Amino acid sequence: MLSQKTIEIVKSTAPVLEIKGTEITSTFYKNLFNSHPELLNIFNHVNQKKGRQQTALANTVYAAAQNIDKLEGILPVVKQIAHKHRSLGVKPEHYPIVGEHLLQAIREVLGEAATDEIIEAWGEAYGVIAGVFINVEENMYQNAGYRDFKPFFVAKRVVESDCVTSFYLQPIEGGNVPGYKPGQYISVRVRIPGEEFTHIRQYSLSSAPMEKHFRISVKKETEHDPNGKVSTFLHDQVTEGSTIEVSAPAGDFYLEEGVRL
Repeated sequence: MLSQKTIEIVKSTAPVLEIKGTEITSTFYKNLFNSHPELLNIFNHVNQKKGRQQTALANTVYAAAQNIDKLEGILPVVKQIAHKHRSLGVKPEHYPIVGEHLLQAIREVLGEAATDEIIEAWGEAYGVIAGVFINVEENMYQNAGYRDFKPFFVAKRVVESDCVTSFYLQPIEGGNVPGYKPGQYISVRVRIPGEEFTHIRQYSLSSAPMEKHFRISVKKETEHDPNGKVSTFLHDQVTEGSTIEVSAPAGDFYLEEGVRL
């Protein structure tokens, strides 16, 4: 439990995140990847370049700071993010690394305004917030069917239109795939020739649950800048028999059974 003093410090400094949040998170990601470039195997490189990840993290930290004395109020957001983390393979050991660099970024951006008392309070608060995420994600891992990524092969490839192709994915080791609900997604991890790091993208499952395979229908993103690296790779280079890595289904935006539209 956080002390009342820590709660007061965090809540009183939360407005700073509204003003400096994106600057802090941009500094955070720069320092994080300089120290741990291997984490680029997890993060979406395009979202980093476009600034989307920085803004999303700033908003999350700000919401957590505002609700530090009642974190249950942001539990729906935590669960949504946790689904994404679980599908990407985020692990408990990543959280101390993130915490260290987040506090470093706060101190770097705020300068003398970031007193030792403030940094200590934020460190304690981050520990509590990280604990919430770790517990929620661990529960998701236990119920996912399997952890992290598994190798799948493309059992069938169907060209649906000029820009959409469906891929039927079966586990190389055999057996059934985990069940899922309409609206959930899987993460696909690929290594693109000439790229230093792996790329991960989420794709909605495009068929009713099947025991033996997942199906995703991928639009080739040729109109975006930069062009969709993963969708282009899947369309141009992944054929029947190719192997890609896939995480278990995730996502909390789905249709409940028995609901009529």
